[in-house]
Amino acid sequence: MSNSMWLMLAVTNAPAVQADAMDQLLDMDLGQLMNTRITGSHIQQTNPLATGPITVIERASIARYGATSIEQLLQQLPISAGYAGNQSNAYWGVNGNASTHVNLRGLGINRTLVLLDGHRLANGGTGANAAVDLNAIPLALVERIEIYRDGASAIYGADAVAGVVNIITRQGLEGSEASLHYGQTSKNDGAEQAAQFSWGTKGEQGSLLVNLSHFTSDPINMADRAPCGLGEVAGELICVDSANTIGGRARLADGQRINFNQVVGGNGDFYEPYSASKHNFNANHYLNAINPIKRTSLSGKGEWQFNEQLHLSSTWIYTRRESAQMASPGTLGLNRPITIAVDHPTNPTGQNLVLERRRLLEAGSRTLYQDVDYVQGLIGLDGKMESGWRWQSGINWSRNTGVDGLANAANLDHVDATLDRTRCSNSPGAAIPCADYLGYGDITPAVLDYLMTETRDHGGNQMLGFSGSLNGELFALPAGYVQLATGIDLRREKAWRHPDPLVRNGVANTNRQEPAAGSYEAREAFIETNLPLLKAFTGVEALTLNAALRYSDYDLFGSTTNHKLGLNWQITPSLQIRTTHASAFRTPNIPELFAGEQKLNLITSDPCSNWSNLPASSPVYQNCQAAGVPAGYQQLVSSVLSTLGGNRDLKPEEATTRTLGLRWIPEIVPLEVTLEYYKIHIDKAIVAIDGSSRLAACYNSSNNSHPFCSSGNFTRNPLSGEINFLSTQWVNAAEEEQAGIDLGVSSQFDWNAWRVGLDWHTSYLDYYHVEPYLGAAHIDYTGKVTSGRGSYLKWRSLAQINLTRDRWTGSYSARYLGKGDALNADPANLGAQLPGITYHNAQLAYQANDYKLAFGINNLFDHRAPYVINWLDVNTDTMTYDVAGRRWYVALTFNW
Repeated sequence: MSNSMWLMLAVTNAPAVQADAMDQLLDMDLGQLMNTRITGSHIQQTNPLATGPITVIERASIARYGATSIEQLLQQLPISAGYAGNQSNAYWGVNGNASTHVNLRGLGINRTLVLLDGHRLANGGTGANAAVDLNAIPLALVERIEIYRDGASAIYGADAVAGVVNIITRQGLEGSEASLHYGQTSKNDGAEQAAQFSWGTKGEQGSLLVNLSHFTSDPINMADRAPCGLGEVAGELICVDSANTIGGRARLADGQRINFNQVVGGNGDFYEPYSASKHNFNANHYLNAINPIKRTSLSGKGEWQFNEQLHLSSTWIYTRRESAQMASPGTLGLNRPITIAVDHPTNPTGQNLVLERRRLLEAGSRTLYQDVDYVQGLIGLDGKMESGWRWQSGINWSRNTGVDGLANAANLDHVDATLDRTRCSNSPGAAIPCADYLGYGDITPAVLDYLMTETRDHGGNQMLGFSGSLNGELFALPAGYVQLATGIDLRREKAWRHPDPLVRNGVANTNRQEPAAGSYEAREAFIETNLPLLKAFTGVEALTLNAALRYSDYDLFGSTTNHKLGLNWQITPSLQIRTTHASAFRTPNIPELFAGEQKLNLITSDPCSNWSNLPASSPVYQNCQAAGVPAGYQQLVSSVLSTLGGNRDLKPEEATTRTLGLRWIPEIVPLEVTLEYYKIHIDKAIVAIDGSSRLAACYNSSNNSHPFCSSGNFTRNPLSGEINFLSTQWVNAAEEEQAGIDLGVSSQFDWNAWRVGLDWHTSYLDYYHVEPYLGAAHIDYTGKVTSGRGSYLKWRSLAQINLTRDRWTGSYSARYLGKGDALNADPANLGAQLPGITYHNAQLAYQANDYKLAFGINNLFDHRAPYVINWLDVNTDTMTYDVAGRRWYVALTFNW
């Protein structure tokens, strides 16, 4: 393809058409793609443009971006949206800390199928995970990445609802190659270091490639990007910080809220009325905006041609990932209420009290960590029969195992023991020391030694698959040969997660989890054909019908059949129209089915916060009052303890995808234009509607009539008004629909002594609606930035120019993120309306005979992420905006 980073390809079934123009436009060696499987089809193709709308990222483009991971590349695509997972949002991620994914169209990481050389991979993370962890695949092994932007369940089976990402591995290296990469931000932090060594050999009958890669990154402290947590007060942004105070925030029996001493060495019995501006805690110094990670991979690929009829290939990968996230000091009262009686020796108030929140600053920061091992192996045989038909078969196995834990967590049973004067003692060396949690600095070292512990969870995912296929030409029609491919796929997947006993029993001061384990088997058969209808007629250069059908049988869900119909109309040598209609499905994954109850503190907006300040005619005012929420109630903590869990009654999702595309290559200029409309409709969607949406739907309904108002969805503390239970369990209740347009413009030409490449690709989101259950009002995500699932901006665009002259190459790109609105936010509030932002990247490279030196800068103008009212960390949506700032890098590659 072109030397640009992104190239959008539309389909054609006329491989000889415009050959000269195509050679001018596309300078990648198409011979590497001839007579092989192209993403989106099992039929052997002689034309890489014949299968559907494909975006290709080729190896040269990866180098020009200065990327150090596959995730960095894929999340720049205009068709990427929503939550995906990366180093900056891992702290709040619910799909495995430090795991990285791809999320096409923002429809969910589990609706994008990730393949390696056309084969499935086990999901990755720390156990019972929902999607492939891209950390597992070393970037040095990648030749190119093909993104198929269409429903492909008829071709590949489950999960290919939004599209397919097929990572094609490298082959054919002769000799040795080594490269070094170093980069850091303009603030001298967040350093990234990468090194890789590859050795390869090839002969007449075979080839072998072995690669060793290592990558490390340093953290960026959150306070270095956001000195404090911001909120709007009286029309201005000020530090609001966290209401989990270091002295202890408590509610007295008479309803008064107080806070205890927060001064080191101060009066341990001092307390005063709680004040957010005075007592709240700035946790940003104890968190990272970017978390450290270390990856080491040993991988390889081998091929052997026994004869013209038999070919053997094998790919193997081992990756070790070590990652960590700094977490703010733990808080008591969050996972288990602490009641201190009036006669308790540590209670100076003369009333019974509930210690709502007490941050254990005396113990220091906590650390979450993950150690993950991933192994993948593929052995494939393929050959050609005397009739000209080709066959392929392969056994594919992958497995990841992980240990994750939390260091410096409090044992809540021990907390209770230190308050029980019948069990604890103030004597030196007591087995159970007595504690005073009312006032900062009153917790002794002996109490901390008794309280603090470390948890270790274990888990993993495994997949074993066998595939076999046959393809060739059936017979000739006037317009060409009828092509056919058929085959079977057998697959068994299993996953498990075993939390630490302290986590499972709710004893550790962290999110409670229950074990999850399960497996399923799939047996599938498919058939696909290309049927040439017309050729060489007026107004019809070529007209071809593509059809595919796949039957899938799951031991847990029964059977399903999915189809795809596509029509490719080559009107003239330069103009083509393509349309498809496809059905797709996604099976519930193992965590959705078998995960035990899990409690997570998720960012949630409570509509009843300050409800008494609203007009009395407002539904929120009336509903909050009727629900008994105290007047003057204010949400003090941005996160709410939410309950998630698996549902064994879930059924597969069903989807329909329609596309209509146009591709134009003028005869007189080296230009390619693609325009595509898509529409995706999902029924029986498996969703866990976020807490903010549930609460907003409830309190904006008439007389609390919305089903989300039932006690099974959430409950409140009758005294304080705080939400003490919020369910977000998965259900087959939703219906989703999304539509939009993709536009691509690419060109290559000579200008004076320069070779110029231009690419501009834009995605426009027309609408994205979610109906949480039958008959419910739509939740409109169009143009919204959410609290927890990323953004769905209407406009995303990426443009790049490449200049090459002799040994020098320069590239410049601009990535545009359009304007957006914070979901469920008052437009009049600061941070509710978000501006468009453009990130600029540049690179200059020099190529000698045996080495290449490149220097680049990403986020050239150091654009800061905008403030988002329903922010996660760093006062913004870390799943959308860059929080690191300007970053420079230098890369050196040697070949010998």
